[in-house]
Amino acid sequence: MNARPSNRHRRQSGTALLITTVLTGIALIMMTAVIAYSISGTKLNSRADQYQRAVAAAEGATEKVVGLITKDYLNGGEALVQANLGSYQQTAPTTADSSFWNDWHFSDGNGTANSTYVNLASANSYVVLNSTYAGLKGYASTYTVLSNARQDGVLQDVVGAVLQQVQLARVPVFQFAMYSSGDMEISCGQPFTITGRVHSNGQLYVEPDNLLTFQSAVTSVGDLLFQRAPLDSRTAPVGSVVYQAPTSSHVPALTLPIGVTNTLTAVREIIEPPPPGEDPNSPMGRQRYFNQTDMLLVVTNIGTNVVVTGSSGRFNNFMVPVPTAQLTSFVSTASSFYDSRESKTVQPIDIDVAGLVAWSATNSNLRNALGSKDVSSVYVVDGRTLSGSALGAVRLKNGTQLPPRGLTVATGRPLYILGNYNQYNSSNLGTSDTSTSLPASLAADAITVLSEGWSDATSAAAVGTRTAAPTTVNSALLAGDVETTATSYSGGMENFPRYLETWGLANQFTFNGSMVKMFSSLYATNSWGGTNVYSPPKRVWAYDTNFDNPTRLPPLTPGLYKVIRSRWAAVRPGQTSVPATF
Repeated sequence: MNARPSNRHRRQSGTALLITTVLTGIALIMMTAVIAYSISGTKLNSRADQYQRAVAAAEGATEKVVGLITKDYLNGGEALVQANLGSYQQTAPTTADSSFWNDWHFSDGNGTANSTYVNLASANSYVVLNSTYAGLKGYASTYTVLSNARQDGVLQDVVGAVLQQVQLARVPVFQFAMYSSGDMEISCGQPFTITGRVHSNGQLYVEPDNLLTFQSAVTSVGDLLFQRAPLDSRTAPVGSVVYQAPTSSHVPALTLPIGVTNTLTAVREIIEPPPPGEDPNSPMGRQRYFNQTDMLLVVTNIGTNVVVTGSSGRFNNFMVPVPTAQLTSFVSTASSFYDSRESKTVQPIDIDVAGLVAWSATNSNLRNALGSKDVSSVYVVDGRTLSGSALGAVRLKNGTQLPPRGLTVATGRPLYILGNYNQYNSSNLGTSDTSTSLPASLAADAITVLSEGWSDATSAAAVGTRTAAPTTVNSALLAGDVETTATSYSGGMENFPRYLETWGLANQFTFNGSMVKMFSSLYATNSWGGTNVYSPPKRVWAYDTNFDNPTRLPPLTPGLYKVIRSRWAAVRPGQTSVPATF
């Protein structure tokens, strides 16, 4: 008997072993591939995660610098930003900020450690702004801020890079028909149309007692409310309001770069002379009208003698005096009249604008200091000592024709406008046509309009005998008011220009310009609403669209400052150029 296994069985066993070996090999290869893929995926995911962390760290570095730029710009303007440019470039997150940054390294794209790339990309261009205030125009400079970030001691050694651009915008304040640095109240007893933009840096109380129409955008940092202010005890408004353009509340504030908090008291300093020892290049110093004007007038008294002196402005350290004999051709202190709202006799420093224009065109002293140009701005210091029943002030008269470059008059005291102002073409009086007007602004503690029918001689008589005549004023107004209290309404923006006459609907007050309520009045402090003061005019007011053109803005127009974030991107590490598709 043959006991040996058959070749067939041996062949089958060998084949099975071979198949098992092959399948096992394939399985091992597949397992190895899966493990390798898994490891590779883990690495890729880890790398992606670490890259995102690095980008976030680089963004944190740029945010630190943008925060410093924002603070400096809002407190001191672009001059302060430029002065600190080197400091920004040496700024990066450190363990002094947080222990989180202990193992992070930052560079500026050029390989400089512990640095951030900061560069002025475009300077001081007049552009349409892209922001909450879209449609406004402003002078804007764009800065590029870039950082590279890398973390030590991690599996994936990657670098993240972030580039931001911020726009430092300076918005001329006279681009608003009405602007308030604090709360704003707008009421009306007659139909009232506001043609330009309106902005409140606080609450905006819309409280009409007739039809109130806003033709342009309305914005407020606080709420936009159809109600009286909390302290206003009058009954609820009974009128209606129509918005013909978008409204926005809770928008970012637009403020002056005065170096301190923009309280009403702090902002008022821009119309005051500087205190002794103040640096004119300090944030507040740069904003003071006193430090910017072409000509300085100072009025003092020695006993009963009034002394008027004049000189060039700080631009040449007040070096050029104006002879007294020349000053008398356009400055006088001989008049007086009664202000029934303030219950005081006003002792005005009268400036005859027509006399100023003639003198400016022909004098050889100040004109030479101004490079053969006419005076375009005057600051008046009233340093007189007056009795408690008197009120020092500045009054402008004969102002239909201004100097060729326009005129800004500023003072820390109240200011009165007598008669038509800045409209020499009689056919344009009483209209919104400002094609023949020149850039003009007035800045003062309070501003009162005295009509073409005003008479000093009858100023103390009953209000019914102080009859106004139609009057046109074309100018930006920057002044204060008396805030609403539990016993008196402020008068609102509809009474921002003050009145002392009986107007009535037959006598129209035409105003073309911009109204800026910046602070509380310090000298003209009696509240609105007293008896024997005035009856309102027919108000025909319009925003002067000339102010949309930078060449037609009034001399020394203040700028409201805003930092606008324009562009952001994660970029390739080790570069400082802005990508074309950024």
